[in-house]
Amino acid sequence: MSLVPSLFGGRRTNVFDPFSLDLWDPFDGLLPSAVANVPPSARETAALANLRIDWKETPEAHVFHADLPGLKKEEVKVEVEDGRILQISGERSKEQEEKKDKWHRIERSSGKFLRRFRLPENAKLDQVKASMENGVLTVTVPKEEEKKPEVKPIEISG
Repeated sequence: MSLVPSLFGGRRTNVFDPFSLDLWDPFDGLLPSAVANVPPSARETAALANLRIDWKETPEAHVFHADLPGLKKEEVKVEVEDGRILQISGERSKEQEEKKDKWHRIERSSGKFLRRFRLPENAKLDQVKASMENGVLTVTVPKEEEKKPEVKPIEISG
C-alpha cells in the first residue's frame, strides 16, 4: 500500500523509500513504426538541438568547442557574417537502412544543424581560425587588446 496517494494512475510511491518511485518513460511502448512516422523536419530539429557548443573567453581570444562525432571537416561550415555573427553549420547524413534490419532504438540524430553567436566588439573577425580533431571542432576568435584609458594628471593650483 502506498503512503502517498498517486496522482499518476496506478503508480505507487513510498515517501520513506526514494528507490520505490516509478519513473515515467515517455517513450515506453514506442513502436519502431512510430519512429518511421516522425516527419523529417522534426528529425532535423533534433539534430539542431543536439549540437552542443562551449564558449569560453580567455585573455587572448574567444574559444568555441563543438562536439561533432562522426563528421568530417568537409561536412562542417564555419562562417562570419555581417554584424559579427559566427555561424557553425553542417549536415549529418542519415545511415543507410536495409530492409532486413530490425531497429530497436534510434537515438543518433541526422539532418542539418546550425548555431549562431553574436561576437563582442573586441573580436578580430579577420583572424578567426577553425580546426577539427577527434570529432571536436575548435573555433578561435582572437581579441583586440583592451585599450586602457589615458589618465592625464591635472595640477591643482592655489
